[in-house]
Amino acid sequence: MPSPAADHPGLLIRDGRHFSDAILIVPPLLVQSLACFDGTKTDLDLRAVLVRLTGDLDVGDVARILVESLSTAGFLQDENFARIEKERRSQFAAEPLRQPVFAGGAYPADADALRQTLARYMDGAACASPGGRWMAIAAPHASPAGGVESYRAAYRTLRAEDRGRTFVILATSHYGPPEKFGLTRKNFVTPLGESPTDVRLVDWLAERAPGAVEMEDYCHSFEHTVELELIFLQHALGPQARILPILCGSFAKSLLEGGNPEDDDEVRRFFDALVEMRDREGNSLFWILGVDMAHMGARYHDTFQARAGQGAMNEVEVRDRARIDRINAGDAAGFWELLRENRDDLKWCGASPFYTFLKTAPRARGELLHYQQWNIDEASVVSFAGMAFSEPE
Repeated sequence: MPSPAADHPGLLIRDGRHFSDAILIVPPLLVQSLACFDGTKTDLDLRAVLVRLTGDLDVGDVARILVESLSTAGFLQDENFARIEKERRSQFAAEPLRQPVFAGGAYPADADALRQTLARYMDGAACASPGGRWMAIAAPHASPAGGVESYRAAYRTLRAEDRGRTFVILATSHYGPPEKFGLTRKNFVTPLGESPTDVRLVDWLAERAPGAVEMEDYCHSFEHTVELELIFLQHALGPQARILPILCGSFAKSLLEGGNPEDDDEVRRFFDALVEMRDREGNSLFWILGVDMAHMGARYHDTFQARAGQGAMNEVEVRDRARIDRINAGDAAGFWELLRENRDDLKWCGASPFYTFLKTAPRARGELLHYQQWNIDEASVVSFAGMAFSEPE
């Protein structure tokens, strides 16, 4: 991203996967030279570019410092990065608990402050349709402050009687490999307490669809999509709520090449395992989908500046609602057909959890409780919704 520091202009680089904690700012003059680090250029190519950019024939030291800085920070695919990656993956695999990564950022790190914040978020909303026996909800994974109305609409449907269930959290994996599902046996900790992971079901899924599973998926160490659902779940039902966290990678093969996600044999096996698990466990399971919808505007490489509820975002809402209608009807094929249009130019990052749920619970029917769009910055918008699902008796 552009450097936010006026006295240090340039391109700010950081590792979204948290293998490296380093942050570098590449000066404006050198930004173009980063195109040389694509795996095909040589040191001579880099020096030639630097000569052109600087107008100086003596660029050896500049090239050396640039390479060393990127390598030391863990931003080159070299031996140093391989070492850093291996250490971080091993470190996470060995840790007994998944610690709260976003406490103190996305939400308060102090337990009392978090309780007060969540109580304020959940106040003042009407419950969903009376008499509904819900078996699943969909809520955002955006910043709680930005998506509060949708979080509130979804989590107000939980009841005290749901406490004994295992909550299967189907959440977006923003960084995980496509056509894979990330599992972990670790309990999840937030400032509100420690929620146990249903290891029995984790192992059961891994045994039946090993080719689709990333066990102790490193993405769990930094992905926010389970953690943000968990604070609302713990607030509603207490930290003892038992969970089955599943990170759903994108179904990129289907999106780019056509066909359905289950045309991939490993994905189909995982879907079959979920169906079998659900048939066996029955009402002891409750499903939570941690999902955002459209991502539009400058931040997401669109050519227009997006404003929630204005201009182009009105058409986005129409298309969002058409997809939501297919989800609520339990129409997996119809939902995926709409998603494949223009290779999902709406950029729904919650597509894979939604589709996974539709294939797992084909009889489920949904209700849209709240839809909203949120300006994540002045020129970019994310849309999301609060939804609830039930099944006919």
